Amino acid sequence: MNSSPSRAQRAVTWSLVVFLALVFAVLGGAMLAPVFPAPLLAQPTPSATTPAWLRPPSSPAPLTGATPLGAAAPQPLPESLAKELDARLVADGGSFTATVLDGVTGQTLYSRAGVQPVAPASNLKLLTAASVLTTLGPDAVLHTKVVRGSAPNSVVLVGGGDVFLGAGESSPDAVLGRAGLATLARQAAAALGRASGPITVQLDDSLFSGSALNPAWATGDIAAGEIAPIAPVALNIARTQPGDSSSRPSDPAMAAATAFRDAFAAALGPAASVSTTVARAPAGGGPELASVASAPIADQVAYTLRESDNYAAETLARLAAAAAGKPASIEGARAVLEETAQKLFGTTDGIELSDASGLAISDRISTAQLAALVRTMATGEDGRLRRALDGFPIAGLTGTLASRYGPTSPGAGFVRAKTGTLNTVTGLTGYVVDTDGRLLVFSFVGNGLIPGSKSNAAAVDAAASALAACGCR
Repeated sequence: MNSSPSRAQRAVTWSLVVFLALVFAVLGGAMLAPVFPAPLLAQPTPSATTPAWLRPPSSPAPLTGATPLGAAAPQPLPESLAKELDARLVADGGSFTATVLDGVTGQTLYSRAGVQPVAPASNLKLLTAASVLTTLGPDAVLHTKVVRGSAPNSVVLVGGGDVFLGAGESSPDAVLGRAGLATLARQAAAALGRASGPITVQLDDSLFSGSALNPAWATGDIAAGEIAPIAPVALNIARTQPGDSSSRPSDPAMAAATAFRDAFAAALGPAASVSTTVARAPAGGGPELASVASAPIADQVAYTLRESDNYAAETLARLAAAAAGKPASIEGARAVLEETAQKLFGTTDGIELSDASGLAISDRISTAQLAALVRTMATGEDGRLRRALDGFPIAGLTGTLASRYGPTSPGAGFVRAKTGTLNTVTGLTGYVVDTDGRLLVFSFVGNGLIPGSKSNAAAVDAAASALAACGCR
């Protein structure tokens, strides 16, 4: 086994990412015709630009021993790989299932009950991401509007599915807060002009249907702020404050409408009278007064994966259902995810879905299916799926992996993977390039684990690090 990378080596990790992307284009046929049908809703025409991570490096990589990814790189021997992984995937209570695939050939290099359906926790968000990107499309945007109400001197805030709204002015370089309620209120006030008499603000949140809370979610998770009632409009992804990890409003849509009312009153000035209460309005309304647009769907998906946000995953899944002509409900979201699984895997055998975020302990999918999904994202022919890779946390650096993997870990800066955590579940699904330049795709999921034990997350991190450090021959 090779020695651990130095700080200088980790500092140039992005060089390997660029190499990886370039070979994907050669080996995977990145720009071939998509496997999935075109989005069912009209979408903006994407600009013909190359993302920064796909561009060639401006200078040679100084990392000694780094090898560009390629089919000629030697493949790990399954028996050597098993020796490394079996020593690390030791569960504290319960058991681990696992799959490792060769990124180029798709060959299964390691399987521990890999076809057994298990509770995936937030690893399920990978399937949600695939469904959203291939139904809505990566370049679609969501509009939050203000229209004239049917009642005299009334305006209606119409939720269009954007729960990444900010309270202030729109921030064009942000994902959270790209569309700002202060900007929307200012534009609506200017369009409305002077009004005689008090002005009433109403809320139209009718885009989503059915129950706002999934009965499969544990009441303790709701109380802890893991989720809130799902609505098509919300501030800060249904957080009381941006970045607040626990506090959520009990009615996210009404909380956003109240914030809009306050901003609208301020924009109209002290001479105007705006009602102090906000009432829900029937769907529809009059002419549009103002509108603000969200960050592109691909950016929202990346944020959702990187931060493992349950609320964002659930709203995006309902939007995908609507784009596929289904109800924007719990049942519609489940149906569109099942359709995506059928297209990806050719079957839905073993897959049981209660939600789209993985918060429900009753969800089931196998590590073999999760690993196959990541390989399709990385090397498949549908460029829309490739956009999900931007959201994979980087070990020791970003998102839910930022505080994991110490500075001496061979996986730090190299492992890119989606995490998953429930009381009795730990999962890690992603990809890594080993020391020989071979792309390896993996999924490790533990079920029935002892709650609160730190050793189970450490086990999956150690297994992924072993892949990064592996020649395994």
